[in-house]
Amino acid sequence: MWALVFAYRAQKDAVKLARAGLKPQAQKLLDLLRVNPWKTPPTLEKLHGDLAGLYSRRINRQHRLVYEVLEAERTVKVLAMWTHYE
Repeated sequence: MWALVFAYRAQKDAVKLARAGLKPQAQKLLDLLRVNPWKTPPTLEKLHGDLAGLYSRRINRQHRLVYEVLEAERTVKVLAMWTHYE
């Protein structure tokens, strides 16, 4: 099992997800990350540029879960869980 750590922004995003009714979809992804952060499906996207080293998975068509895998600590750091368009 992998530990999940939430950045401040991800904690704020979790409230928005709950209000939008997207908590069950996000929870499924978080449960998957706890077991294996590289497991597919659903597909994961390795981010580039300023976000190099981070991964992204879709919560729905608009919203994404962005995270970093810290292998040495067996930890997944969840950075954001809301849209990247705002």
